[in-house]
Amino acid sequence: MTIEEIKERISIKQVLAYYQLEIQNGMIHCPFHADKTPSMQVFEDSNSVRCYSGNCEHSNQMIDAIDFIMYKENLTKHQAIVKAQELAGVITPPRSREYQTIPMERLEEVFYKMKSNLRQSKSAREYAQKRSLDVEKLEIGYNGRTYKGIMNCLVFPLKDKNHKIVSFYGRSIKLSAGTPGHYYLKDRRGLYPEYPKEDTKRLILTESVIDASSLLQIEDIARDYSVLACYGVNGLTLEHREVIKSLKEPEEIIFMFDSDEAGAKSVVRYRDFLQELHPTIRLTSVELPCKDINEVLQLHQPAIFTDLLKQRKAIEFTKENTEESAEKSLIISPEKQEEFSEGLSLVELNQLIGQSGIIGEENTRLLLFIIASSYQTPSPLHGIVQGSSGSGKTHLISKIAELMPPEDVLKFTRITESSLYNWGEWDLVGKHLVIEDLDGLKEEALYSLRELISNQQLSSSVSIKDKKGNIKSTQKKVRGIFSSLSATTKADIYEDNISRSFILAVDESTHQSKKIIEYQNKKYAGELSKEQEKQAKKQLQDYLRTLQTIEVINPYATKLELPEEVHKIRRLNEMYQSIIRQITYLNQRQRKYNEGKIYTEIEDLEQATEILFESIILKIDELDGSLRQFYEKLKKYLKDKNKEFYLREVRQTLNISKTQMFRYIQSLKELDYIKPIGGHERIGIKYKILYWDDHQKLRNRIKEQLQKQIEKLKTEQ
Repeated sequence: MTIEEIKERISIKQVLAYYQLEIQNGMIHCPFHADKTPSMQVFEDSNSVRCYSGNCEHSNQMIDAIDFIMYKENLTKHQAIVKAQELAGVITPPRSREYQTIPMERLEEVFYKMKSNLRQSKSAREYAQKRSLDVEKLEIGYNGRTYKGIMNCLVFPLKDKNHKIVSFYGRSIKLSAGTPGHYYLKDRRGLYPEYPKEDTKRLILTESVIDASSLLQIEDIARDYSVLACYGVNGLTLEHREVIKSLKEPEEIIFMFDSDEAGAKSVVRYRDFLQELHPTIRLTSVELPCKDINEVLQLHQPAIFTDLLKQRKAIEFTKENTEESAEKSLIISPEKQEEFSEGLSLVELNQLIGQSGIIGEENTRLLLFIIASSYQTPSPLHGIVQGSSGSGKTHLISKIAELMPPEDVLKFTRITESSLYNWGEWDLVGKHLVIEDLDGLKEEALYSLRELISNQQLSSSVSIKDKKGNIKSTQKKVRGIFSSLSATTKADIYEDNISRSFILAVDESTHQSKKIIEYQNKKYAGELSKEQEKQAKKQLQDYLRTLQTIEVINPYATKLELPEEVHKIRRLNEMYQSIIRQITYLNQRQRKYNEGKIYTEIEDLEQATEILFESIILKIDELDGSLRQFYEKLKKYLKDKNKEFYLREVRQTLNISKTQMFRYIQSLKELDYIKPIGGHERIGIKYKILYWDDHQKLRNRIKEQLQKQIEKLKTEQ
């Protein structure tokens, strides 16, 4: 049977059904990368599929039935042809896989019964023994036929950050030809074996749950390392990335992926991303003598892993992997720009923002990019970055502006009282404005800026001379359809401007300063490439140039509510909806078109809520961003709300200038957070805290409320 005959005998729909991939409106979840939203289109006429996500190693590649089998099972071309030949004669499209749903509150109870089932099932225990899994040391259960989605499976619990079971992974003990063998509950969430502790120093990443469990039963590894399982070569999910980002000061991440080509490619793909999360972290890889960790455990004594870890090698950037690494990290050659511009997720956009030289503050920088990029839309957004003197706020908004196409950017160090009235009617339309010093604007300039932001136009009566030299009055208009970013040391600059803009606070923590200094030192040492920064900026600019103005519909808009504590909730609600709209707009190449419109999806809501959370908190808090950061540091220093303090000791401990300290103390006194209780000018004034608020509790409550809202929308789908 020739290759063409095989292709005629087997359709792409049959292959997808064989792998239990359900087609919805001509799309499927791409199996080759972590795909929350279906990004792979099925072309029945050409018997092929194509993934449009920029996060996929097969992005924009037309894949036929044979190639799909080859990629899905990591086969050679010859092996894939043989497999397709077998399927061509016997394949029967199975029913779409029935994913099991178990109520969250019952998972602990269900898993307890599954552990009992394992003790009673001879076949399950024999399979575990064959895989060298110690059922006495590990948390493993067994499901026979009770729960259909994970039938005949060893079951491993996936846990959330509170160590609660939130999902299951099932490994089939009765594999037949072509069955995947790996199963999850519907809407997989949670990590295995659990969330690593925040103070984790050395983290081992494995390619599978079975591999992670193999390591966990080795006492030396369980004691000296944290272990975290990925869900396959494309299974470093958003949840994995967030927990790795939350690690306080990790020293090393160790890849122990399979020894095949797919495992090696995954290490390259994830290297740059993890380096961006923690610029100073050491990334290493362990070379396995067998296919995977579990096979090594089956064929050797556990002590071999100690030796393998001692021999681990640093992952270096070499000439041999330059082209591949560039492709995976989205720093690409010009001839590939068009190919990759067809779809970049927010994660990928944020990665590029980091590679352009903006270090840390991942959510803040992404929100600023989203705001700035809205200049292309009919309803642009505006942001104000607040921080103390020397905190880097002006530098931050200037660096964001460099990511916009330069022909669309206008940068102002100052704006005089009447200058905004003197622009041509359309000069500011479709532009991004950078106002480096909002504090220096006089009231009239602030008023005109507010009018441009609120009403998208300025209208003034001016006197002109006609052709005969006569003076007459006429109306002059300036259209204000632009996005803007401004910097300020104060949050009470002008209440109307503030309420119409997103407020963001610069991260002035020691940890953030340390990250920036380390990055600067690497640049001076020649360890970082200026060319990489330049290419990252160029790709972001090119990507924005390719986006089309298109109407965005949010079908969930009427079901979203903001916390009641928010000041000026009507305006913030409008801003919340506008951020969702802009995120959908940026995701347009990964969204379905319908009659010239694109529709918001749950993923857009999740991203908007996560990114906008700090801005929502600032709208609730009566303290501005830098004042809140100072007050939290003050409480941490004092530890006891009844402890008295002098300004000098606080200023020296927290390393704050006298001028800045004076502003903070004055503001806290005016808001009745602190009060002077004694002393005099010669020895200093003694203070005491009046109002010791629980800001973290408020943050947790608001976050939980917003998350529950989205979870409810998921269940209603």
